[in-house]
Amino acid sequence: MNAVAALPEVCGKVTANAPLAPLVWFKSGGLAEWLFEPKDADDLAGFLSAIDPTMPVMALGLGSNLIVRDGGVRGVVVRLGKAFAKVERIDETTLRCGGGASGILVSSTARDAGIGGLEFLRSIPGTVGGFVRMNGGAYGRETCDILIECDVVLRSGERVTLPVNALGYSYRHSELPEGAIVVSATFRGVPAAPEAVQAEMDRIAESREASQPLRSKTGGSTFKNPPGHKAWQLVDAAGCRGLAIGGAQVSEKHTNFLINTGTATSADIEALGEEVRRRVKAHSGVNLEWEIKRVGVPQ
Repeated sequence: MNAVAALPEVCGKVTANAPLAPLVWFKSGGLAEWLFEPKDADDLAGFLSAIDPTMPVMALGLGSNLIVRDGGVRGVVVRLGKAFAKVERIDETTLRCGGGASGILVSSTARDAGIGGLEFLRSIPGTVGGFVRMNGGAYGRETCDILIECDVVLRSGERVTLPVNALGYSYRHSELPEGAIVVSATFRGVPAAPEAVQAEMDRIAESREASQPLRSKTGGSTFKNPPGHKAWQLVDAAGCRGLAIGGAQVSEKHTNFLINTGTATSADIEALGEEVRRRVKAHSGVNLEWEIKRVGVPQ
């Protein structure tokens, strides 16, 4: 059967052999077999229910915490566009946020609505769907602290609403089913003066600017902080600051960040991460776990 014929009619956009490098922060990696940008949640649900149930499905947000391997991604990559980027106030302390909404949009909308407690989202370069799946966090707070419930389209196309206690949250991890895509989430904060919220957002932004390589092609925090340790300190102590493989380098500014200096392949970046893990294990005995998600196949 022709591969195109095997895909259902959609209201959104389907692209075959779509380059993913322009869509991820590292600016490296191969092609998506199919890239689907749904018009809305109904379009997404109908598509997922109609395609071959064995076809892999992966959601792509801002591509900030992701290595796409050079051989590309098999199956369907779903990218939620503007239709999923809306944020609306529900009541005095609650926002309903589309799965494609950025952390900056959510925190700014919260500020304008006089809602505090969501400022930390300002510092995470991702979307609501990614925050929910990975229990995204920073500056002492995590998604599980503010999430009430999320609306999800399962791989089968079924739409369900999951409360926070159904997601099995732990550090940078959830038990959201494989292939499920978060189309919206409801976050709750606390009443706060917009000026106070803005001041906290400014403090977070200044802290990030001072400590992280924000102007580089990077993937954010590379490794999870092990219990009782900070990953960057372990990497630094193992002598990895500035370490390079091909066009990939451990950031001189923040050693838990890998950067693409301009010519790195995804294989370079992943190999560098594995070499850092090896050196940290040899130096301190600690096994660093990847926080960056690695997807696709090697070239």
